[in-house]
This record gives sequence, C-alpha cells and structure tokens, in this order.
Amino acid sequence: MEIKPLNIEKHIEHIISIFIEYTPRVIGALLVLLVGLWLIKRLSKLATRSMEGRDLDVSLRTFLRSLISVGLKVVLIVTVAGMLGIGTTSFVTILGAAGLAVGLALQGSLSNFAGGVLVLIFKPYRVGDSIEVLGQTGTVKEIQIFNTILLTSDLKTIILPNGAVSNGTIINNTKYGILRGDIHVTISTHHDIDLVIKLLIDELLKHKEILKDPIPEVTAIKIIDGGVTLSIKPYSLAENFTHVNSEVIQIAKKIFEEHGILPPPAKK
Repeated sequence: MEIKPLNIEKHIEHIISIFIEYTPRVIGALLVLLVGLWLIKRLSKLATRSMEGRDLDVSLRTFLRSLISVGLKVVLIVTVAGMLGIGTTSFVTILGAAGLAVGLALQGSLSNFAGGVLVLIFKPYRVGDSIEVLGQTGTVKEIQIFNTILLTSDLKTIILPNGAVSNGTIINNTKYGILRGDIHVTISTHHDIDLVIKLLIDELLKHKEILKDPIPEVTAIKIIDGGVTLSIKPYSLAENFTHVNSEVIQIAKKIFEEHGILPPPAKK
C-alpha cells in the first residue's frame, strides 16, 4: 500500500508541533529537577547542622535527615510530573491510599516510632541513667527508634516499647547526678535522741562518699512500742548510691555498739 506524500507531511508536521510544544516543558522540568535536587541537598545539610547544634541523638539525626530528604524528593517528583503534563491527582491519591494502608498495618510500630522520636528530642532520660518506668527499674543501655533497652541490677535485659514509655510516668533516678538514701533504724525511747542524731551525723560526715552539701539528715519520724524510729538520709553521687546505703547501715551498727544504744524491748 503506497503512503501518499501529503499524509507523510502531516505526520512530520504533527511530530514537529509536539516537539515544539513539549521541548520547553521538558527543559523546564529538567531545570526544576536539577535545581530542586541541589536545594534538597542544601536543606538536608542545614537541617543536620541545626540538629547537631541542638545536640540531638545521632540515630535521630540520621533518621530525620533521611525523612526530610525522601519527603522533599517525593514532592519534587510530583511537581516535575505535573510540569510534563502527567496527571498527578491519581498519583497522589495512590500514594495517600498506600500510606494509609501501611499506617494502619503498622499502627503499633508507628506509635513506638513516634515515642522514640519524643524520647530522643526531649531526653527524659539518657543512656546510663537509672530509671523506673512501666513497673520496671534498670539502667538505660540503649535508646532505639522503637524500643528502650534496660539492664536490671540482676543483669536481666528488658525491652520496652517507646510508645508506652513516652505515654507513661518516668522516674529518672540519676537526672541530677545525686540521690538521697532513706534508711530507718529503731532505738529504745530511753536514749537521748538528740545525742544519737548528733553521733550519727558526725560519723556520716566522715564518710568520703557521702556528700557534705546537701548535708546528711537524721530525723525522728515515729514512736511505737517503746521505740523511736530514726530516718537517716545521706546524699551521694548516683553511682555510689547502693554502696553508700550499705555503708550507712554499718555506720549505725558501729555507733550503736560503741555507745550502748539498744533497740526497743521485745514484745511480750
């Protein structure tokens, strides 16, 4: 079948018109793509510097930098597609539906992720802190995006979901670096309470691991069954807390033996 010259000319003219129409769009889209990628790179670097200035955790900085970069690149691609005449409405709808489906499927994980971000930003605790949370007590070994890892005093590893942690009550025992003990001893009411308190404080102040400021406290808190209960409250660095409490018990025992301080009489 022979193609007429007139039809060939029409096809060539159509191709040329399409080329003339779309060439500026393609060039403009390429320019926007290149400039956009450069700007995204610059913005990622600026965001990283800002996060470093705020002393954010390394893992959080890395994740947020990736999140910012990927999010901006998705916006850039949709913009470039629109400039080329590609329908973006359905594209955005598909992305939204996919995001919703993934969000519903990973609802628990996303909650833990959000909790991890909050913990890393606001720092209610750091690695090395001793905390009480969700009924668990231990030293923070790792703060991950989804979980917090605790090590208990009996060397058990506890993995806590950050979503629940961030929504619960957190007791940070080492936030300020010092802790106060509270040891109770009971002596007979026949003794001079003021003298016993003075003997205990003087001896506590001699201990090198008990802080002199704040000064240790010894107070009488109750009288029961012929005895007076004294509360001994020494202050120490957080890392010495357990050892100091044990030492205080030995100090009290030594003073009581040296000065003949007796416990209350046994019940009959």
